[in-house]
Amino acid sequence: TQSKSPDEEPMARRITPRSEDYNQWYVDVVLQAKLADYAPVKGCMVIRPNGYALWENIQQALDAMFKATGHVNAYFPLLIPESYLKKEEEHIEGFKPELAVVTHGGGKELEEPLVIRPTSETIIWPMFKKWIQSYRDLPLLINQWANVVRWEMRTRLFLRTLEFLWQEGHTAHATFEEAEEEALTILELYRSFAQEWMAMPVVTGLKTERERFAGAVKTYTIEAMMQDRRALQAGTSHNLGQNFARAFDVTFQNERGDLEHVWATSWGVSTRLIGALVMVHSDDQGLVLPPKLAPNQVVVVPIFKGEAERTRVLEAAEALRSALGDDVRCHVDSREEHTPGWKFNEWELLGVPVRVEVGPRDLERREVVLARRDTGEKASVPQEGAAQAVRDLLESVQANLLSSALAFRDQHTHLLDDFDKLKEINEAAGGFFSIHWCGAEPCEDRLQEETKCTIRAIPLDGEAEAGRCILCGEDSERRVVAARAY
Repeated sequence: TQSKSPDEEPMARRITPRSEDYNQWYVDVVLQAKLADYAPVKGCMVIRPNGYALWENIQQALDAMFKATGHVNAYFPLLIPESYLKKEEEHIEGFKPELAVVTHGGGKELEEPLVIRPTSETIIWPMFKKWIQSYRDLPLLINQWANVVRWEMRTRLFLRTLEFLWQEGHTAHATFEEAEEEALTILELYRSFAQEWMAMPVVTGLKTERERFAGAVKTYTIEAMMQDRRALQAGTSHNLGQNFARAFDVTFQNERGDLEHVWATSWGVSTRLIGALVMVHSDDQGLVLPPKLAPNQVVVVPIFKGEAERTRVLEAAEALRSALGDDVRCHVDSREEHTPGWKFNEWELLGVPVRVEVGPRDLERREVVLARRDTGEKASVPQEGAAQAVRDLLESVQANLLSSALAFRDQHTHLLDDFDKLKEINEAAGGFFSIHWCGAEPCEDRLQEETKCTIRAIPLDGEAEAGRCILCGEDSERRVVAARAY
């Protein structure tokens, strides 16, 4: 038999199967789908066009949601005077090991070191002090799209890198209740985005005191299950109380004419969401992307031999793209240096939700072939109604990805009251564990020491349920979700 040229080798053969090495599978998918690459600086990554297109779609969707809830965008400096961070001691202690510090500039040692932002509270609050005088200036609802640097020792593309992109919201309010409402509004916004756009079900809940953000009064989280049954913290929303307002003396005159400190929130999601998309939906052939976020939602692959067939088939392909209109991101792959089979493999690797095959025999039957990426199923549909069939299929793929991810999470969520059973299941397969916990930090520490699990969230939708702590047997008022996490 004639050997294939390297150009014709199926691209998915470069991907390590999930069952063989899940971590290597993840890296292979990210690299081979050209989402990111390793940067010259250890621990940093280059986001390639395929990955950045995903981030742009995430960014555009979230930005519209923020603006619809009254938030506006601004931008604050990358460099923060070291003394500013020291004003909020709990905050600086929380980030101290991760700080990157600039000590020289312009060939001279700086009078005061500058910290590259790990987050922006301490550079934003001095500005809030200038901008807020009266209750009429509140609420102040600011968001910024930015990069941050956290000097992580163990990094992984998208999930944990020295530098990453994110959005960070910072708001100031007249009362604790308004700040709490804001934090919960954003948490619901994140939950909605994860489910409706990413097709990723999440647990929404409160972090324990041990796990909450440095300087926060309350930290809320969305937690998603990856295909290796580990949890990924996909977004957080913090009620900061008056901690930062006191540290930076940000006050306002209330309606009674009295001065008081403002109440605050901060919240954010990052390019970690791209890692979540990979790990929730993708398979051993490469990326699987939800249609709402896929850079290319549809690819049309013309199949032809000779100039006569070429003209006819390309006209049909372009006609379909035109019929889909601007509301569907459609690409016609008219390259002639690759065979149709090679293109099928490439677009499968890149995760395009729907592939359309158009050949002379299809046109003779006045049909086109639709292939869906999530299940691999193929079907012929009438050429005349193909555009609507594609739209319907995109909706079907989006819905199926969510229902499949939800079924997977439910299958691997265990309601347990026996610690030995938790350890057994955790060691064998992992998953989410719905358990009773007394609220004591020693039990939380023991859980992590003996299982590497942490309490991911105290679910907001969890009903009160009297029980016994799975670790010490003391009274517990409700269940929490524990899991190993990234």
